[in-house]
Amino acid sequence: MAFSIKEREEKQAEKEQGLLDALLMQNLQDQFCQANNVYLVCLSKEQGVVTRIYGSKEELEYIHSVVDMDKHMMLLEKLMDSSIESVIEEECAKDYIKMSGVSIRVGGKTEAIWIVIGVLEREEADVPEYIMRTTPERYYKSLEFLETLSKQMFAVKMEELMAQEAFLKSREAVTQMEAELHRNEAMTAIVKMLESEESFEIVANHILKDVCEYLDISTGTLLRENKNGLTIDVICEYLAPGLEKGVKFCKEIEKSDLPFFNGKPYMISSDSMLPDEFYRLFEQGGIKAGMFLPVDINGHAGMYLCFCELEKSRTWDMGEIKFVSDAKRIIQSILQKRIAKNSLASSYTSLEAILENIGCAVYVLDPVERTTLYTNQRFKNAFQKGLEQFQKDLEIEMSAQQENYFREIYQKEEKRWFDLHSTRIDWVDGRKVLLCTIYDVTDKKLYQQKIEKQANNDFLTGLYNRMRCEQDLERYIEQTKEFHGEGALLYIDLDDFKHINDGLGHQYGDILLKEISQRLKRIPGVENNCYRMGGDEFIVILSYLHISMMQQILDQIKDLFAKPWMLKGADYYCTMSMGVVRFPTYGDTVEELIRKADIALYVAKCAGKNRIEFYEDNVENASTSYKRLDLEKNMRNATQNACREFEVYYQPIVDVTKPGIPCTGAEALIRWNSGEMGIIPPVDFIPLAEYLGLINPIGEYVLREACKHCRYWNDMGHPDYKVNVNLSVVQLLQNDIVERVYQVIKETGIMPQNLTLEVTESLAINDMNRMKKILAEIRRLGVRVALDDFGTGYSSLNHIREMPIDVIKIDRCFVIDIGKDEFSSAFVKMVAELANAIQVKVCVEGVETEEQIKALKESKIQLIQGYYFGKPMKAEVFEKQYL
Repeated sequence: MAFSIKEREEKQAEKEQGLLDALLMQNLQDQFCQANNVYLVCLSKEQGVVTRIYGSKEELEYIHSVVDMDKHMMLLEKLMDSSIESVIEEECAKDYIKMSGVSIRVGGKTEAIWIVIGVLEREEADVPEYIMRTTPERYYKSLEFLETLSKQMFAVKMEELMAQEAFLKSREAVTQMEAELHRNEAMTAIVKMLESEESFEIVANHILKDVCEYLDISTGTLLRENKNGLTIDVICEYLAPGLEKGVKFCKEIEKSDLPFFNGKPYMISSDSMLPDEFYRLFEQGGIKAGMFLPVDINGHAGMYLCFCELEKSRTWDMGEIKFVSDAKRIIQSILQKRIAKNSLASSYTSLEAILENIGCAVYVLDPVERTTLYTNQRFKNAFQKGLEQFQKDLEIEMSAQQENYFREIYQKEEKRWFDLHSTRIDWVDGRKVLLCTIYDVTDKKLYQQKIEKQANNDFLTGLYNRMRCEQDLERYIEQTKEFHGEGALLYIDLDDFKHINDGLGHQYGDILLKEISQRLKRIPGVENNCYRMGGDEFIVILSYLHISMMQQILDQIKDLFAKPWMLKGADYYCTMSMGVVRFPTYGDTVEELIRKADIALYVAKCAGKNRIEFYEDNVENASTSYKRLDLEKNMRNATQNACREFEVYYQPIVDVTKPGIPCTGAEALIRWNSGEMGIIPPVDFIPLAEYLGLINPIGEYVLREACKHCRYWNDMGHPDYKVNVNLSVVQLLQNDIVERVYQVIKETGIMPQNLTLEVTESLAINDMNRMKKILAEIRRLGVRVALDDFGTGYSSLNHIREMPIDVIKIDRCFVIDIGKDEFSSAFVKMVAELANAIQVKVCVEGVETEEQIKALKESKIQLIQGYYFGKPMKAEVFEKQYL
């Protein structure tokens, strides 16, 4: 590789600086050893020995005889792997020999370590006279001094690295700016073709030339389907200078010989996998890489824009694909413009008919003269009483400078709410006018108000929900601390409630939950301080006013669950386990108290269920089990082994609103096939992975695998296929999560809009401001965001409207009885209407029957996922079935 003079000078300077740094470190080491009577050497994982160990030949031979050299590498590995400890002592065979490692960190990363060996003064020790000796106190002080000295020395080095990085970023920005300027110039030349009056063939040839020259592509061709639908003609072709011929397209080509001529776009790089028919085309045409884009003519892909690289291997990047797609849209616009030119005479009548039937009120106003220019019939019907008031409401829009304006207005005369969208347009005579579109949202507003009133309550039981629990608990903690009292949190979980659901059905499970809720509320001291946290979990808060009644309340709760419950005409027993934590004794934050109550609950479950456990400081130790230790060990091994034991399965997502119910993509789901423990369900290992922090490498592995496969689906004729990937709370709260997602997109080449990241409802609502910021940054990459498990948490509808999301996923628990249970049907319909109002899509999970599909279609649901269409499957099975 050839280097410029400047690059050679920079490399020489780096080399000289490296030699100087090594010399300084050697001098530092020698002076330190002489001053402290210790032996010192610097090691790094990349360079090995950075400085030679201090001492004479005889001294070094003695040191090597009493210290195992393998211990050097053990210390190096320990300090390299540790992000917490900076000094580690290694035990030696001789008790008068001390050996320690001191890490040298640059930018938070361990770059090298000092190995410090000291020989202690001992009368019984057989140590030659020429060996330097020290005392334990002096040895440990020298370690402290060496650590401090290293930090100071490398702080200066860190500043140099930061300055160098800033310089490189500045130079990169200049290069990027020049490339963007070049792109804009090329696109401007193509856009100018929109106004050209030359023939379509000449205009198209100019565009082909501009694209090929800018992207340095060998040839560009525009193909057209003949009227018989069986053959293809070449409209125009551009060859790069020096090429004798392009792709071997003859004057008339059989359509069956072109595998891409099917209405789908293909972006095939040199490293793409090719089906047989594409392989034959590329071999016959001498094509190394190609882009084939359909050009619509009146809704039919009657033309194809083809760009082929014939001379060198090529991998298309996102910028090149976007540039070619923009050029295709311009060619399509030119076609549409010339077709539309012939039908302009009848356009006004058609436009008026459209405005009369558009579904909203339309009002056009001259903001200068304050005169009405146009209204449709829907506007006249809506504002026949309050036209003057409406025109007064428009004063804000008329005085505003922005082009687009939106707000909500309320008409007292009509007692109705409207969404008003206004924008400035050019009227037929050229003057600037205000176009207002007004949507009647009264029904939606009334319905939203009704739902907001229920935001604090659980739909099923009528108890307060999790959000209200956290709000009340925070208030009770402050009151308890203010009055120097004590309160308690009672965390209740029903034992084996799943057996009730599975044995009797969910409807009887719901009846039991409602009956338990009503009886808990009747206990004196509980009343309105009882909350349903979700599923079969409840919380009771005892404030400082009721803490004296705690034993009485606990006894009544135990008595309540000691009796059978009448279900389906028979008695059934359902016991409970409870964890109790006192506050502020064992915590003064909501999160801490719920976590500790949950730990006490876990201990009660492990101890045989149907019991109450109080949280104590040592209770957490009791929650450790052998199974968890095995899981942790095997999971660490699996992640260190490049996550090879983890497999990514894909469950199809379909669009039921389109003919044939086509597949639109899939959700990526992780499976763990442990070599030691066999198949482990996600519900067992994912929470532990989150706790241990191992969910980050596992989650990134799933994200990268899913993006690679989605890129392949897109290349192979399914450009609209999308892949959904779940984000854990641990992943989402990483400071660099947006950068990590961007790197995966860049590495895999996936179109960002074909990636959907799913976050759970409870995660998103817990820290709304932070989540909105992170999700907004992810969406700026072009990635879509889905709110998963909607309906199982405690979302405020106002929060849902604020959140930067594209899809709402309804949990399967609302689908099981849809069509039979009025609540399930009403909930799904309500979410569909809400999604339509805030312009997001809805996907329903867990669909298993034809009856459920029919009910969902009636609720105007678009996307469906469930066993009815396919269980989670391996990539090769999914691609065979849907690709």
